[in-house]
Amino acid sequence: MTDPLSAILGFGLLGVGCLAFTEKILPLPPSHVLLLFLGMTAASDLLALAILLLVTTLSAITGCLVWYSVGRRIGLDRADRLVERFGKYVCLRYATYSKLGQAYRRHHVRVSLLAQFIPTVRNYLPIAAGALRLPLLPFAAATLLGATLWNTGFLVTGYLMRGSGRDSYAIGFRIIVIVMALETAFMLALRYGSACRRRLGFR
Repeated sequence: MTDPLSAILGFGLLGVGCLAFTEKILPLPPSHVLLLFLGMTAASDLLALAILLLVTTLSAITGCLVWYSVGRRIGLDRADRLVERFGKYVCLRYATYSKLGQAYRRHHVRVSLLAQFIPTVRNYLPIAAGALRLPLLPFAAATLLGATLWNTGFLVTGYLMRGSGRDSYAIGFRIIVIVMALETAFMLALRYGSACRRRLGFR
């Protein structure tokens, strides 16, 4: 994986921006892997780290706005059918998408922010935001904040591991495993939480 990434990074900030934008359209490689790699290899100093954060965040929000525009153009029914038909191919269950889409109607700013911390959902939930015709400015602001926090965490972690004198890639792998475990736990809670509460007598 590192060879293709290194080749793209040979184009400098343009390559970084293309990687961050593409990850929003199709999450390969996952963003936490990409950001850790960038922090460890492309951030030579604090200024370079800040520039990386700016470029990756702006590219990420641009990708979200692309999906928002797609959702706005095709409408709610077609967006639902699109996710129902093709979501399984990108690990996005329709039930999860539908639940978060319903929550969007009530708390669109909060969901837009939190969606940036949920795997796969962070890539494709903007389709629902556009299909529901949610106000663009609050959506963009909340998404920008969430993307900034997400990107900062992994870029800074990668940067700190760069000069730690330890096996950076081994540490990075462990961090990725922990993040994926937390994300999986969140998705399971989202999927089965309501059923568990009903069984326990809670509403």
